[in-house]
Amino acid sequence: MSLPEGELAGGCNCRAVRYRLAPGMRLPPYACQCTDCQTRTGSAFSEHMLFAEQDITLEGPVKAGTMVQPSGAVSTIHGCEKCLARIYATNDRNPGFGSLRCGTLDDSAKLEIKAHFWVASKQPWIILSPEAKAHQTQPDTSQGWVAFLTGPE
Repeated sequence: MSLPEGELAGGCNCRAVRYRLAPGMRLPPYACQCTDCQTRTGSAFSEHMLFAEQDITLEGPVKAGTMVQPSGAVSTIHGCEKCLARIYATNDRNPGFGSLRCGTLDDSAKLEIKAHFWVASKQPWIILSPEAKAHQTQPDTSQGWVAFLTGPE
């Protein structure tokens, strides 16, 4: 598994918003199969990569909206105000960090998913390999996330 290094670039569907993610603190990409992500994306799961928010630079018409997560955390979603593509989210319980929507990266196909979260609610037709690193829900703490994503395969 290779963690994406160097500067990364991406943007929204209509290309009105572009971003650059400078090298810095990043955790390996993961897939979330919770029902919230299924609803938000209209798909079976979403791909994320945690990063230091200071490392992202956005250009274009960005709009932010908030929602309260089932845990009670307040999530702020940042995306294009024209096409409404979600680019990243922040969480009031982890200030200074964001969760990038990996599908917005220009080279998203080069990413390798390190782990799968919320497999308890994954769609039944998604079959993970027996070797896949999977969590039935998600870690309870920030330290748990780091350990799960950076620990041994």
